Amino acid sequence: MSISRRRGPSRCSGAGRAQVRHGFTLVEMMVAGGLSVVVGLAIALLAYYSGNSFVVMGDYVNLAQQGQLALDKMAKDIRQARALTGYATNSITLLDVNGNALFYAFDPTARTLTRCGGGVTNQYLTGCDMLNFWIYQHTVISNTFDCYAPAYVTNTRLVEVTWSCSTAIPSLNDAIIDTGQSAQIALRNH
Repeated sequence: MSISRRRGPSRCSGAGRAQVRHGFTLVEMMVAGGLSVVVGLAIALLAYYSGNSFVVMGDYVNLAQQGQLALDKMAKDIRQARALTGYATNSITLLDVNGNALFYAFDPTARTLTRCGGGVTNQYLTGCDMLNFWIYQHTVISNTFDCYAPAYVTNTRLVEVTWSCSTAIPSLNDAIIDTGQSAQIALRNH
């Protein structure tokens, strides 16, 4: 059995066919360029706003950490204090565990909370917009969670402190972020 093949014009020679050219037309190039610009612009905007969000979150975390550290240190001093000897809405004076004077003061002009004790002065808060102290006895008012105000400063058993701090972010046209803290701290060594 023999197989015969018919010979004709070669398919590879291109005879009888139009030559194919590869490439983009002008319209295809314009569409591809326009899409590239739109995608590039979307990526740039996403990077810009993500960067700003990270800056704001970082500054907010720093502000919150500063407040929490100040509250922790102040709560330790107040809990260990022997007595409260002086009070104003923006300052308190305590006798520390060794019987030495310990002073906390808020300066609204400088926007700082300062601790003075043992011959050392420390700034616990900066950028503080508002800070208030309140003092109470340990006796609770019926049917509330509030305590009575003391008749004498030395009868104080509970100190409440509340503050609000803020900072401006220069890279965001001085946008302002703020945070606040509040705590009631009992004097334990009294």
